Amino acid sequence: MSPVPTIALKEVRDGLRNRWVAATTLLLAALALTLTFLGSAPTGSVGVNPLEVTIVSLSSLTIFLLPLLALLLSFDAVVGEIERGTMLLLLSYPVSRWQALLGKFLGHLAIIAFATLCGYGSAGAVLWATAPEIAPESWSAFAALLGSSVLLGGAFVSLGYLASTCVRDRGTAAGIAVALWLVFVLLYDMALLGLLVATQGQGLGSGLLDLLLLANPADAYRLFNLAGLPEVGRHAGMAGVAAHGTPAPGLLLAALAGWMLLPLGLATLIFSRRQI
Repeated sequence: MSPVPTIALKEVRDGLRNRWVAATTLLLAALALTLTFLGSAPTGSVGVNPLEVTIVSLSSLTIFLLPLLALLLSFDAVVGEIERGTMLLLLSYPVSRWQALLGKFLGHLAIIAFATLCGYGSAGAVLWATAPEIAPESWSAFAALLGSSVLLGGAFVSLGYLASTCVRDRGTAAGIAVALWLVFVLLYDMALLGLLVATQGQGLGSGLLDLLLLANPADAYRLFNLAGLPEVGRHAGMAGVAAHGTPAPGLLLAALAGWMLLPLGLATLIFSRRQI
């Protein structure tokens, strides 16, 4: 039997013991329910679909919160185990390095997926019970939000693993994790917006702009949920952006999957050559 599932289950048990699973799930559920109740308050007078308002709110929340939670969960996954000596103990068993890394990654991805599906799913359950007239297309958009949120979380868990395999101490890994969050969630979009303003929108062709947006997992997630789905785009104010052409939803999902697999592959390569 492959040791990968065993290591993944150990990470999930560690998450349960350290209250990581409970804390993350409760935090996401509390914020999702708050946004759901606040967002559905005006729908009685203006006739807005409450689920689509909730999708817009949860998408904006996810871009800021989920990458931070994923990086906090993963930044010491390798270097922390090496400092504590438990990685050397693990590798003394008949386990290859790639199996150890993949098992830990799958365990952390399962924690992120469980917290996201249960936390955001609670908001969906409330709307299902209180607003039965919601159209099936809106529920499909909500399911796409859940799936793409797990992919976004996986991408930042993978980036956390890459940072954790490149450094020698936990403090440096924590600093890199914070820097990754700042760059991908805040600074990248500000720099891109500044470039567009400076060139009055003429310096970047649509193809180059699409590539720059795909080069950031947070932007790929934002475009997929707010501009890639027409029903949601109207409420997010992104219908105009979508009308002028954005990458296809399949391409945006492929970019998110690539952001999850490429850093993990680099981390596996670096870890296989690292001296412990």
